Amino acid sequence: MHTNQPQILVNLARQQLLLLSDGQIIHQYPVNTAKNGPGERINSECTPRGKHKIRAKIGAGEAKGRIFVGRRPTGEIYSPALDRAHPDRDWILSRILWLSGLEPGVNRLGDVDTMRRYIYIHGSPDHCVTSDPQSHGCIRMKNVDIIDLFEQVPVGTQVDIL
Repeated sequence: MHTNQPQILVNLARQQLLLLSDGQIIHQYPVNTAKNGPGERINSECTPRGKHKIRAKIGAGEAKGRIFVGRRPTGEIYSPALDRAHPDRDWILSRILWLSGLEPGVNRLGDVDTMRRYIYIHGSPDHCVTSDPQSHGCIRMKNVDIIDLFEQVPVGTQVDIL
């Protein structure tokens, strides 16, 4: 059965995101996940595992490097000068794919709810996307990569995080 519905697979061990269509890899991207490792609990700053879906796509048409705060564009574009001025800021740039868990008690509802934890796949300063887990729970991508991925996946796309 050919659905042509894309699917996303995030491999935490490899710090890699695969975009699949009919089970075939269309594209692979480097990512950066939680410094605290995998985990589902609220306030854990861990990347949640399991089956998810893209609940919302935010940032269509925004400039590469656009800064978001609270899922809203600030009007600013990321720059090294801004980075130096705010060295501890967790930058959310370019596009946001907001995830929602699909497994009650695992990554949905209660104190393990991925959506209520504001877990995204989002753009980040490119130099921050290394094979070293460093995020606060989200899945970070290079800006050109998140823009590319954003254009290829609809709301509702399944995202498996392993």
